Amino acid sequence: MPGPKRLLLVAAVTGYQVRVFAEAGQRLGLEMVLATDRCHKLDDPWADHAIPVRFHRPNYSAHLAKLAEVEGGRFDGIVAVGDKPARLAAHIAARLGLPWNPPAAVEACADKHLARERFREAGLPAPHYYRLPLNADPLEAAGAAPYPCVLKPLGLSGSRGVIRADNPGEFVAAFRRIKALLGEPEIARLHEEQDRFLQVESYIEGREFALEGIVTGGRLKTLAIFDKPDPLEGPFFEETIYVTPSREAPEVQDRIRETAQRAVTALGLTRGPVHAEMRVNGRGVWMLEVAARPIGGLCAKALTFDGGMPLEELILRHAAGEDVSSRQADGPASGVMMIPIPREGIYQGVSGVEEAAAVPGVREAIMTAKEGQKLTPLPEGASYLGFLFARGGDAREVEQALREAHARLRFRIAATLPVFRYILARGGT
Repeated sequence: MPGPKRLLLVAAVTGYQVRVFAEAGQRLGLEMVLATDRCHKLDDPWADHAIPVRFHRPNYSAHLAKLAEVEGGRFDGIVAVGDKPARLAAHIAARLGLPWNPPAAVEACADKHLARERFREAGLPAPHYYRLPLNADPLEAAGAAPYPCVLKPLGLSGSRGVIRADNPGEFVAAFRRIKALLGEPEIARLHEEQDRFLQVESYIEGREFALEGIVTGGRLKTLAIFDKPDPLEGPFFEETIYVTPSREAPEVQDRIRETAQRAVTALGLTRGPVHAEMRVNGRGVWMLEVAARPIGGLCAKALTFDGGMPLEELILRHAAGEDVSSRQADGPASGVMMIPIPREGIYQGVSGVEEAAAVPGVREAIMTAKEGQKLTPLPEGASYLGFLFARGGDAREVEQALREAHARLRFRIAATLPVFRYILARGGT
């Protein structure tokens, strides 16, 4: 009698989403093996028998995964959590012969310039865009830029480092902020080729949406289309509320699905979850990006299927070879609010959480910021204060519940002392 199916989960250091995948795998009776970017010199510090990999050394890491397969038995599938893990998973899957996305496809997803090139070649609507080296003269570059335009790093996600400029002065300021961001130790130490450039794009007007889907044999199954009801017009593009199902007309939703499929095909994605972002205006659907991974972190809690199945479980079923084409999102409406950081400072706490959770329709209020944590808002920041989740009769009701719950929260953020800023900038403690 065959044993349980064995899946390889490629992820960053252990966090919420990894735990949820592990728990889902246990419920399904799967054998889950974790591959994560931890120090290879430590002897299994978390007692989870993880394979220590390096996201910036795909060939070496794929070799380690092959050794783990030889030692423990063949892997039946692979799952990745996050952009860098997705890139590594593609190399591992190619080495082990597992069904997943080709490395070139995932590399294109992780580089905004490569993605734009693929979209343009496929005939998808695209703004005027070009790649600009960080050693360029920003004053000279500002004179040649289209206005309004958006400057963005090629490899960061979550709108990090994305800045709109309406004139040469704003262009120069945005250029310098992005260059400083890419010079921070956490990014610079990886020596990524793409981090030597930024991208300049003509600003795309319109409303923004997100699509969550899963790809099988190159065909995209849409799991959910999220409205982003807050206007994202700049100068920064911090996402706050996601609500599904979309309130757009059926024909608009059809165009979103069709364009997302064309983008998946253009990139060469063949299998696994995708999270796509797009803008819609009178001229069509404009793809912003497609990530070869599920929606990030806690936001996945906004989606369940067939009476309560979490997104992570659906992804594992798919990775194990199950046909998930008939799975449907639970209704009627759900949403999440990613609570933005209003200003730089030191997090001291929050009140009103119980009141927020008591708002009709709100299912959960989770504060993820920790007391004493240094808070950095966008465009440099990469985190939120917490998350609110709601369900209701329709998308409008869900949105209203999230906004009311947020209004009941009162955050305490202390100003950062200049000397503390200096220590942080130097990487000290």
